[in-house]
Amino acid sequence: MFPEVVHVPEKFDIKPVSLKSLQTALIIVDMQNAFVHEKGRLFVPDSRKIIEHVRKLLEKARSKKVSVIYTQDWHTKDDVEFSIWGEHAVANTWEAEIIDELKPLEDEIVIRKLRYDGFYGTYLEDILRMRKIEYIVITGTVANICVLHTAGSAALRGFKIVLPVDCIAALNEFDYMTTLRQVSFLYKGILTKSDLVDFI
Repeated sequence: MFPEVVHVPEKFDIKPVSLKSLQTALIIVDMQNAFVHEKGRLFVPDSRKIIEHVRKLLEKARSKKVSVIYTQDWHTKDDVEFSIWGEHAVANTWEAEIIDELKPLEDEIVIRKLRYDGFYGTYLEDILRMRKIEYIVITGTVANICVLHTAGSAALRGFKIVLPVDCIAALNEFDYMTTLRQVSFLYKGILTKSDLVDFI
């Protein structure tokens, strides 16, 4: 029998962090029209609220020469994932594009992925290893899906996870809180806020 009420921790420990710029990567997960634009087929309303926080963190990272990496949902027309979510973010369409407010610079890396996990079937780990990255700051949407799967894969590969809680968006509060719980408890990630992240 399922409980009628599920209790979450009363408060999560939010900490300031100072990260070495050359050993840190900022990953921006799936901030694409499909999820962040009102006309996207899988629009996540709360994703609009995090744009400014992600943008400020991105500017801070760029100014300190932190590695900036985007993940981009990039599906074929017959993708099996469409049986779960319906068609979205098809390769080379408007939906698959990263939103204008967070467009990558020419020298920043964009990882195109077929599945939730940014590491699955991609060269993301190779890039991080070549750059000798130790800490990964993860932002984006959807919190309990692509953000969490990417964070989990990173942690299980030995990277240390930093999650700014004002830089991730979910479809509902339960999913959002679940993400914080899993990242902090299961993957021993550090929960912080965008204005508490310092790159040195």
